Amino acid sequence: MYAIVDIETTGGHASAGKITEVAIFLHDGMQITGKYETLVNPGIPIPRYIQALTGITDEMVADAPLFEDIAENVFNLLHGQIFIAHNVNFDYSFLRHELDYCGYKLQSKKLCTVRLSRKVFPGFPSYSLGNLCRQLNIGIVNRHRASGDASATVRLFELMLAADKQGAISQALNARSKDKWLPLHLPQEYVDDLPSTPGVYYFHNEKGKVVYVGKARNIRKRVTSHFTGNSAGRQRQEFLRNIHSITFEKTGTELMAFILESIEIRRLWPQYNNAQKRVESKFGFYTFEDQQGYLRLAIEKRRKYTTPVFAFNLLAEGHNLLRQLIREFKLCPKLCFLQTSPDPCAGMAEKTCKGACEKKEKPAKYNQRVLEAIGHLQSAQPSFLILDAGRQATEQSCILMEKGKFYGMGYVPRDVAVSDTAMLKDLLTQYPENEFILNLLRTYANNNAGRLVQVPA
Repeated sequence: MYAIVDIETTGGHASAGKITEVAIFLHDGMQITGKYETLVNPGIPIPRYIQALTGITDEMVADAPLFEDIAENVFNLLHGQIFIAHNVNFDYSFLRHELDYCGYKLQSKKLCTVRLSRKVFPGFPSYSLGNLCRQLNIGIVNRHRASGDASATVRLFELMLAADKQGAISQALNARSKDKWLPLHLPQEYVDDLPSTPGVYYFHNEKGKVVYVGKARNIRKRVTSHFTGNSAGRQRQEFLRNIHSITFEKTGTELMAFILESIEIRRLWPQYNNAQKRVESKFGFYTFEDQQGYLRLAIEKRRKYTTPVFAFNLLAEGHNLLRQLIREFKLCPKLCFLQTSPDPCAGMAEKTCKGACEKKEKPAKYNQRVLEAIGHLQSAQPSFLILDAGRQATEQSCILMEKGKFYGMGYVPRDVAVSDTAMLKDLLTQYPENEFILNLLRTYANNNAGRLVQVPA
């Protein structure tokens, strides 16, 4: 009925580590009914620190069977049994990964004696196997060897069977139980408290530091999706081991969750968020004064710690805008780097350039038109509100874009008029903008023009 398992490995995750020892105790709920143990040749060197921890050396496993040689036997012992281990997902992920490679599909119900012992024996300072054995007077020999640790886990499980007055074991075996897939150190109540609403969630490590920020249309559903599946990769296994608690913040809409997630990633710089940490390769208009005193307007790739007078996504978009400014404000295409050839200025031929490139127009007059062009570009950007559902029926969410810039967002009572922008700002939280947020809001505005509330610029 039960297969109580312990393994030793060359590393901490199944996709790169290998098994060096396996111990399986079959148990009927009353007594041990069978036992299997063997060293395993991992086919790779065992790291020195692992050898020091387990005592298993390269020489000891040199003549041991490869896992493929024992795979059929291991699968037959585990198949149809309830798989039990201390930190069950670690042992299960390794054996499932190795068996899958050998053509055997392991699908077992699981019980974790770490999570169960917290329920059956509450109040202990630590639930590591060594500390539990000391607290419960369980003798343990050959610590950090598969047979020794599995034997101690057998005795721990027997004590839990006898002390389980609240039915924790049967509850854990229930098909709807979260125990089988929750991260080892995450109490179930954190997941039970999650709302099924849009918002942002935070995974915290043992010290309370945020290690991951995510957004969701449905927080509960999205969070639980992180814990399902059986990826054996190092990053996922390390990620799950470091989750000790969850906090969240509700938002009225999924759009607000996207925005808040981006803000929080840049504020907290969590360990496991990667997508929005990259420096974004965007473009912008930059100005500088040349040696003759002429103000130059140039398109440059946006770099960190630089602030363009206007930003955009595509180079072609910038060229089109620059051509419009050159025509409307009679700027010089050479001084704007749109014409780079030594040929005569195309702007003078088209009568849009007044000769600044040939010093026929004084810098002060030309520079004034450059500044007017920049002011026009900035003032022409839209100002609008996005009003949508709030976190509760009595409020509505509000996002404010002002002259093409993201001002902030928040919630306002449904009975408050939103025509007064100055008053509205008192009700909103101002946030720093970034390229991701601007692109998000521009895309939303283009696709939902009828839902925007225009406000004076």
